[in-house]
Amino acid sequence: MPHDNIRPSAQFNDEDSNRSGNPTFDEVLATRLSRRGLLRGGMGVAGATALGGAAALAGCATASQAPLPAAVNVLGFTPVAKSLADVVMIPPGYSAQVIYALGDPLTATTPAYRNDGTDTDFGNRAGDHHDGMEWFGLDAQGRPSDSATARGLLVINHEATTDEKLSSFFIHPTGGTATLPRPAAEVDKELMIHGLAVVEVEGRGRQWAYKPASPLNRRVTTMTEAAIHGPARGSEHLVTKYSGDATKCRGTLNNCGTGKTPWGTFVSGEENWYGYFFRDAKDDDARKKDKQVQALNRYGRKAGAASRHGWESGGSADTYARWNNSAIGASAKDDFRNEMNSFGYIVEIDPYDKSQALRKRTALGRLGHENATFARAVAGQPVVAYMGDDARGEYIYKFVSAAKWDPADARPANRLGAGDKYLDKGTLYVARFKADGSGEWLELSMNNPVIAGSSYFEFKNEADIAVFTRLAADAVGATKMDRPEWGGVNPKNGEVYITLTNNSARTPATADAANPRAYADMKGSKEQKGNVNGHIVRLAEKQPADAAFLWDIYLFAAQADADKATVNLSSLSDENDLSSPDGLVFSKATGVCWIQTDDGAYTDTTNCMLLAALPGQRGDGGSKTLKHGERSVTTHAGKPQTSATLKRFLVGPKGAEITGITETPDGRAIFVNIQHAGENTKMSDVNDPSKYESQWPANAGYGAGKRPRSATIVVTKNDGGVIGS
Repeated sequence: MPHDNIRPSAQFNDEDSNRSGNPTFDEVLATRLSRRGLLRGGMGVAGATALGGAAALAGCATASQAPLPAAVNVLGFTPVAKSLADVVMIPPGYSAQVIYALGDPLTATTPAYRNDGTDTDFGNRAGDHHDGMEWFGLDAQGRPSDSATARGLLVINHEATTDEKLSSFFIHPTGGTATLPRPAAEVDKELMIHGLAVVEVEGRGRQWAYKPASPLNRRVTTMTEAAIHGPARGSEHLVTKYSGDATKCRGTLNNCGTGKTPWGTFVSGEENWYGYFFRDAKDDDARKKDKQVQALNRYGRKAGAASRHGWESGGSADTYARWNNSAIGASAKDDFRNEMNSFGYIVEIDPYDKSQALRKRTALGRLGHENATFARAVAGQPVVAYMGDDARGEYIYKFVSAAKWDPADARPANRLGAGDKYLDKGTLYVARFKADGSGEWLELSMNNPVIAGSSYFEFKNEADIAVFTRLAADAVGATKMDRPEWGGVNPKNGEVYITLTNNSARTPATADAANPRAYADMKGSKEQKGNVNGHIVRLAEKQPADAAFLWDIYLFAAQADADKATVNLSSLSDENDLSSPDGLVFSKATGVCWIQTDDGAYTDTTNCMLLAALPGQRGDGGSKTLKHGERSVTTHAGKPQTSATLKRFLVGPKGAEITGITETPDGRAIFVNIQHAGENTKMSDVNDPSKYESQWPANAGYGAGKRPRSATIVVTKNDGGVIGS
């Protein structure tokens, strides 16, 4: 039977009151409880008895009154079985609640979401495809707090949108326009559902709600002005019609993973941004000998290739013209040939301060960023961040700040000013993995003679390296990896974990020690090839700023019944097998490593999932040799997994990816994002709910309509205890 107790959010909507205005948390929850007696369970979901109204809530201790937990050394929950149901499955003894979904209002005057495609004003609503997120605490007076556990801000990436044939069809009444030109009104909606959101949430005991009227709520979209910082500021490659001096740009796009800086700000990675742009078929000729032609092709924007949504066809205004990356004017100041160069960075905001603009930190390189994860900041040592570039055959990077960490900056008066100090100047490195289990960080700067004298691509200055980072990594001979995604730093020992989600292009001829598997796998009658299920690599350094590291492969994702000699090298079982690890976050409260999947290879057996792990340390396993025809590849594997060290905690609804995760500082509430449920629905079926792949979260009692929505849930333990224990 389903293990979840999904409850509708305590968010206010029209069914809760006949009056106007915005109720308090207690008013919302009391209204719902008194009207229904208990919170109803959704379709295919086991119902749960609710707490007994506002009076009962008043007697519940808030999480902030409880002592902080010790590290979790035993995973104390029953593992969740694999599932193909259209529900969120969690272990017995836990409850989950939807609190924030696509279209939810973020101002007091924004109407409730109808979820029928007629909604507008997405600049004041939740965006789509909830991805990475972070928690930023608020004390009782609404001030920043590192220890607050009952009130805070969730900062959430809204990565993309569910689409088919150009159109983001669930947000348009009849599915939208699937041919060019796209209507401006459709493009306008799609521009606004991308970006970031800052959302205030509050808990009473185990009940949570987001606050639609909070003055701290904020949306950052593709149209929000951003400041360019770091070595590429002022670069000729960032000059556009919008910014002739290359100091500003507009928006952030396809934001995937996140991180929290040592000085208390939010950073987000811009990932698959290149597909949103269009170049005319003759643009290579128009640019003549411009070296950017090589860079445009290397970054995936070939002349004549169609853009993802056709936004450039929405009209002649700059709102739409900026997505045409062709050289059509007299100079870069007259068109948007360089607009694509303003995306692909780590971006930073101060969640507590809406007055300060988004900043693009170009010193950390331009690539398909997942997230940036920071090593523990140590007084007198540089600040160090690790990053993955999510594409087949791309690289793992590290940034080392020029400034040394000052503990006084942990609570600075100007948080983005601290970001300027630590993220605008420093050295970028890319990883080379060696077959003996060692590795080196290769410097990407003009101080490296390989780059300064490169015949592969002309680098004139540090700005060129910041804008054309992938080409710099090519030039120095970094190791091509199987789609590096999220990174996390183990708080117990400082080791760095990077997910390598899969690689259909990996072959027996290209397998190497750090990417050793290339195999065939059947999904029904279809054969899949490459590194089908992905793995997680683990790095150990004496000091984070060191140029050398040791490595092994912590986890080989695989199906439980796969051959343990060639594929299931981590000895996974039905309780913990997985495919395509993507999100990876270490709990600061408990040390648990949370692993999320974005899978297409194993989805005939199970929906995507969240697992909890108690990782060991690099070198706790041994060497393994794999045969690829006449070739042999020796790799370095972590110890085999057991149900004591790795367990499945959650399985999502149909068609969904399990994405971001964050927690309250006491580890008693975790927030998890469920992205693109029902993504395999056909555009032609947009008005026939019976044909939707998923109706989540409507089938769990959340919100109007039946169109599936990306959403944030909160998971708590029924006894009020620490998650995972």
